[in-house]
Amino acid sequence: MAKEVVIRMLEADNGHIVNISVSQSTMTRKGGVPYGLSRAGSEALSRIMATDLQDSSVRVNLLLPGGPTETGMLPPAAELPAGFEPIKARVMGPPIVWLASPQARDVHNERIVATEFDEWLQERNSRSGS
Repeated sequence: MAKEVVIRMLEADNGHIVNISVSQSTMTRKGGVPYGLSRAGSEALSRIMATDLQDSSVRVNLLLPGGPTETGMLPPAAELPAGFEPIKARVMGPPIVWLASPQARDVHNERIVATEFDEWLQERNSRSGS
């Protein structure tokens, strides 16, 4: 599927691919099969695609929440440490929308943590003088 989508993006001379990843500890945690393996594979695919598409107008980036996130992948609340507050999934919204926008046309092969997005963007803008 990725190949077919990328072909169309290359024909349009524009495209933004944002793949979702997780922390290294999530990829390798006990009982993480098959989830951890699938995320590690997705991350490797993203890095290879970014390298292959380096000289094109198609941008490829990774976005991860930044910690345990309120999804169906967390154990039941009774098994979580007392006081544990998972990250809300909505944290992914602003960075993924930005990464798919024209403002991100020069962002490529980055691994961005959603909980740190505002700081990442501020640092990026200060480096580029935006």
